[in-house]
Amino acid sequence: MNQMLQRPKSIAMEPATTYQPKARLTGAPPPDFASRFDTQTLDAADPDMWLTLYLDRSIPIDDNAKAAILTSHQRFSRRLLLGVVRPASRIVLGLAAVFRSIVPNRLNAPKALHRLLARALGRWVAPEANYLILRHFHIGSEILQFIKDNVPVEIETTPLRPRRVDDLADLMFMEHDLNLYRVVGQLNATLRESGAALRPQGPLDFSAITDGDFDIAPPPDRWSNGIDLQTAVEAYTPTYQIFLRDEDFWRASTSLQLDETIAVTVAHLIGDDRHVALCQNSHPLLPLPTMGAGWRLMLHGLAAEQLHYRLRLLKRSAAQ
Repeated sequence: MNQMLQRPKSIAMEPATTYQPKARLTGAPPPDFASRFDTQTLDAADPDMWLTLYLDRSIPIDDNAKAAILTSHQRFSRRLLLGVVRPASRIVLGLAAVFRSIVPNRLNAPKALHRLLARALGRWVAPEANYLILRHFHIGSEILQFIKDNVPVEIETTPLRPRRVDDLADLMFMEHDLNLYRVVGQLNATLRESGAALRPQGPLDFSAITDGDFDIAPPPDRWSNGIDLQTAVEAYTPTYQIFLRDEDFWRASTSLQLDETIAVTVAHLIGDDRHVALCQNSHPLLPLPTMGAGWRLMLHGLAAEQLHYRLRLLKRSAAQ
């Protein structure tokens, strides 16, 4: 076991640092989007599409997160702007790809990118969309911590717990991608070197999984905060490619396909692979073109929500 816990030299990385929010906000309740749907009544003669999707329990997901997703889908911006923003985004991605093929490392400004994204999200994006974005970092951190707590080897991961949209300016998006590669790389390199294999390990440690609300402050809700999540994602994806090195952008895009890798890893630990069927970002050995990165980013968020809620249910069962 001591040999298994040693970190292989072949995957040496810089030490991970624990993220700390700039300021602690106290007393503000977490956003509640589910109450809007909980008070509605389903009309059997003329059923509301969004309420029907909210009531559906076939796929495990947190009610407040589901309500936030459905609220974002109903935004006027999604009906009016998404059809324009998506093709425009893909055109810019294509032009940026040509630029990057000529000068792959000429422009590299991750700090400016994150400051721009944080400012744009806080100014223009709807509260439920920003809530889902902030929530995603908490969920991703807890899933990776769960893996770390339950594998027979030593790996590193950086907890990301942003409370406000401004906190995203601290290279949060890039650090999220690096976390995925750290866990997958270190875990599998160590398993390969030791000859060990992942399998269900005795009682699982669910201490990393929050069964309840996350510590997230209410996002900005001014007159200008009206852009839905999907339109916002499509709009900022080309900015990612323009401000990052070609290698960094491809790494970020391909990290979405690690959804399958993380889902399979968790399946080995819990001894159940039913949730893997819900993962649509798959086959990282065959990297997909960056043109569809915006849509795959939406799938990535949904996959993380579903997997985290599955772990919440398992935590409740273990407590009983």
